[in-house]
Amino acid sequence: MATTDRRETESGIEVKPLYTADDAPTPPEAPGTYPYTRGPYPDMYRGRPWTIRQYAGFASAEESNARYRYLLGHGQTGLSIAFDLPTQLGYDSDDPRAVGEVGRTGVAIDSIADMEILLAGIPLGEVSTSMTINAPASLLLLLYELVAESQGVAPEALRGTVQNDILKEYIARGNYIFPPRPSMRLTTDLFAYCAERIPSWNTISISGYHIREAGSTAVQELAFTIANGIAYCDAAVAAGLSPDDFGARLSFFFNAHNDFFQEVAKFRAARRIWAHVMRERFGASNPKALALRFHAQTGGSTLTAQQPENNIVRVAVQALSAICGGAQSLHTNSFDEALALPTERAATIALRTQQVLQAEAGTTDTADPLGGSYYIESLTDELEKRATELIARIDDIGGAVAAVEQGFVQDEIERAAFDWQQQVERGQRVIVGVNKYTVDAEQDIELQTIDPAAEQRQLARTAKLRAERNADVTAGALDRVREAARGTDNLLHPMRDALRVSCTIGEICGVLREEWGEHDRLAVR
Repeated sequence: MATTDRRETESGIEVKPLYTADDAPTPPEAPGTYPYTRGPYPDMYRGRPWTIRQYAGFASAEESNARYRYLLGHGQTGLSIAFDLPTQLGYDSDDPRAVGEVGRTGVAIDSIADMEILLAGIPLGEVSTSMTINAPASLLLLLYELVAESQGVAPEALRGTVQNDILKEYIARGNYIFPPRPSMRLTTDLFAYCAERIPSWNTISISGYHIREAGSTAVQELAFTIANGIAYCDAAVAAGLSPDDFGARLSFFFNAHNDFFQEVAKFRAARRIWAHVMRERFGASNPKALALRFHAQTGGSTLTAQQPENNIVRVAVQALSAICGGAQSLHTNSFDEALALPTERAATIALRTQQVLQAEAGTTDTADPLGGSYYIESLTDELEKRATELIARIDDIGGAVAAVEQGFVQDEIERAAFDWQQQVERGQRVIVGVNKYTVDAEQDIELQTIDPAAEQRQLARTAKLRAERNADVTAGALDRVREAARGTDNLLHPMRDALRVSCTIGEICGVLREEWGEHDRLAVR
């Protein structure tokens, strides 16, 4: 731990009082050239600024649709959909296990009827959409495609990303349903389906964000995220897919944390490591498969309930690190998120933060503005070195899936989180307003509340759907999903047919639960 004459980054990398050319002897390559340390595109934001993509969703489809229209009307350039906990776990809103959770952490989606309302009036052929969903990711993507079809939008015209990263759920977030290996089948089935039908869609967003939120260091975030990416590529190759093809549709999702310079270097190191992985491990040569593209979100775990308006400053600094690190899209957290879902006012401030950075701060004028800094280049090299060493340890275990099944990754993150909390409690890491510069008076902050009527409206819509659909048709469609789950055919085709005839997400996931079982976290260790 740091002493009075020793400084460290949040990942424990020693920081010298001064950096010189001796610390960064090799000049970085130009942006848009292998290994893409300085960015995936030669002109970066001069050619196209990052997408402003504010993550939103709450209550039922009606309320969320109104928030999306509000954000798009105020300058947001892409959608980012948050789903509630029952939806993420494959339960319908009327399931007894969903009581009290419907619409609380995102929007409730049970069926195509909900998705139609959620996306009403939004031109899906023009808007790029990100959906943060994992275990039932294929089902939400299929619903999106079906709604687009009803709008007259061809699948080839759809642009966006579905998170579809189940490994990080076992590692850090906990929103899994099935065991790892059948879950990996769903992931690669989605890869193949999109290659066939939705070619411009990013089929996975390999997420380090939630790994960092669980308490990892920046080095661990890098290493575990890249290791998960390697596992997805291994699974895709085993399924007969080409690294040059599926690799071009992979994207990443990283956390923008407080240690500004370390975060900039982390994003640069991630691109370099991934380019080497794709070329050297998988033989890829397509530049689009070699050049890592990523979405960033400011660090939710860094937000404080104490003096919450301090979070506006934290978010701005974190957002700037993602921009200087070359993010392709960005979400800025609202200052009140340590207390509740964002109010409209707080969401607007978060949106305006990005707009100020994009329009007023000179951030779009030149690529990789901190490239060549002795400190940044030294940090980039050190983060690459440490992350590569940790990836090698995971390789020795048998890869990311085996490391998850054995609990290795989970244990490493838990140790890092414990060490960090100890440092905060001892005052060795300052959290402004929490363990230093505190005040006695509480701040009066307006909080977002969820109207209880939204849950009742959601339950009524699902009940109406069940009453009006053809029971024999839905039963037959679910039987075909079951048959596919027992075989090797791509599951997305029968699942799409089932959703089209008004089967619910919970019913389809229920069939898969019966066939594959559920993941038992306690059995891992």
